[in-house]
Amino acid sequence: MKRFLSATAALAVTTGMAAAEYNLTILHTNDFHARFEPISRFDSGCSGEDDAEGKCFGGSARLVTAIADAKARSDNAILVDGGDQFQGTLFYTYYKGALAAEMMNKMGYDAMTVGNHEFDDGPEVLRGFIDAVDFPVLMSNADVTREPLLAETLPKSVVIERGGERLGLIGLTPQDTDELASPGDNITFSDPVAAVQEQVDLLTADGVNKIIVLSHSGYGVDQRVAAETTGVDVIVGGHSNSLLSNTNEDAVGPYPTMVGDTAIVQAYAYGKFLGELNVTFDDAGAVISAVGEPLIMDATVTADEATVARIVEAALPLDEIRNAVVADAAGAIVGERDACRARECEMGNLIADAMLARVQDQGIEIALQNGGGIRASIDAGEVTKGEVLTVLPFQNTLSTFKVTGATIVAALENAVSQHEEGAGRFLQVAGISYAFDVSQPAGSRISDVMVGGAPIDLEKLYGVVSNDYVRNGGDGFDMFKTAQEAYDFGPDLADVTAEYMAANAPYTPYLDGRITAK
Repeated sequence: MKRFLSATAALAVTTGMAAAEYNLTILHTNDFHARFEPISRFDSGCSGEDDAEGKCFGGSARLVTAIADAKARSDNAILVDGGDQFQGTLFYTYYKGALAAEMMNKMGYDAMTVGNHEFDDGPEVLRGFIDAVDFPVLMSNADVTREPLLAETLPKSVVIERGGERLGLIGLTPQDTDELASPGDNITFSDPVAAVQEQVDLLTADGVNKIIVLSHSGYGVDQRVAAETTGVDVIVGGHSNSLLSNTNEDAVGPYPTMVGDTAIVQAYAYGKFLGELNVTFDDAGAVISAVGEPLIMDATVTADEATVARIVEAALPLDEIRNAVVADAAGAIVGERDACRARECEMGNLIADAMLARVQDQGIEIALQNGGGIRASIDAGEVTKGEVLTVLPFQNTLSTFKVTGATIVAALENAVSQHEEGAGRFLQVAGISYAFDVSQPAGSRISDVMVGGAPIDLEKLYGVVSNDYVRNGGDGFDMFKTAQEAYDFGPDLADVTAEYMAANAPYTPYLDGRITAK
């Protein structure tokens, strides 16, 4: 069995054995979400003026510099990605995966795993991306043999060489990708533990003793994979946007997080950090040291000028769309992941209120918006269309339908069923209020559901507005698939939100207690 020792202990036991050691630097990103330009502290767009004042983070041009510098510091380095390069800004809306492929090729990635958002536009766009990149795209826990566009193009694992050593890389994607995105009916997803162990066994039989899993499955699942498999040395994670760090007070865990012999790392999201893990293996492939820290891509990292010029060029077709001022905000509208997937948030109230206002004259009483569809906050002041599209990038349309009060309660139970994991199914609402208690088992956490100031009637048929993703069963809302009088082709959710803000300018963000935790 492989072992992990502290750096001090490792030094003691390996004295005189340095020749047998192998040092590897693992550089990694995850959940980039088309943030080719620098971002603000709210993870949304950052103006050129703010960037010049050192207030911005990330962007492809900083990553190009940081990656080159990190590779220069290491004798052996690999660069990998934990998935979700797709979706999140107008760059993806306009270029789909083409610009991501161009930038990743420029940075010299060695491999990536498939994130759920790589399936947002179906297998066709993912296939175009795979054809465009110079590195393997991996996914072990899915059967794509019935999907002609992806069969034979998505290996489960791959072996690469670095510094004379063979490294096994395994890809992992969310088991519920069929609920989170649009992979189509020809792809089935399976348990991550069994899929990883199968590939580990194959790689080990091939003589590979240094194995790295690229996992777009979330921090919690990564810990389970580490605990329930043998032979995995490192898991490079994604999906939960977890900041792991030994120095940052906002970190959700140490970098790396050790589970048994396995080192788990993740580097938040949006290109704000570049993960850098330095691993030392002994001759048998056992990890004897794993140390590092995510490197923040702030103003101290010099942007690569050629990349800046290329992104400026790529942005030209987008400028007219995104620079149009559509509203004004009286205060910052909080839409951060940690807020909108856990509790009532200002952005959730804005979006749900906007949805309900648009269709209330159609007899609709309740608005439901999944927290996972809310992708950023907005600063106080002028609000551009680009900012709204960064918050709501998925081109979802309003869906109206009718379901019973009992179905609404079932949907709310689904919404909080994975609260501990920060799942995107958490519901922001309007026209309805509810309480939840996560100390209770999933399926019995909801109480005090009120509609229009009255207790919900389980037998009554209510008019509901949501987005087409939720109405069609996304995020586990299967109970809406058979809704009555369903119409999924309303206006774009981003347009509805922008128009509501304009009509209520200056828009004042607020909380009113419509969602309470017990």
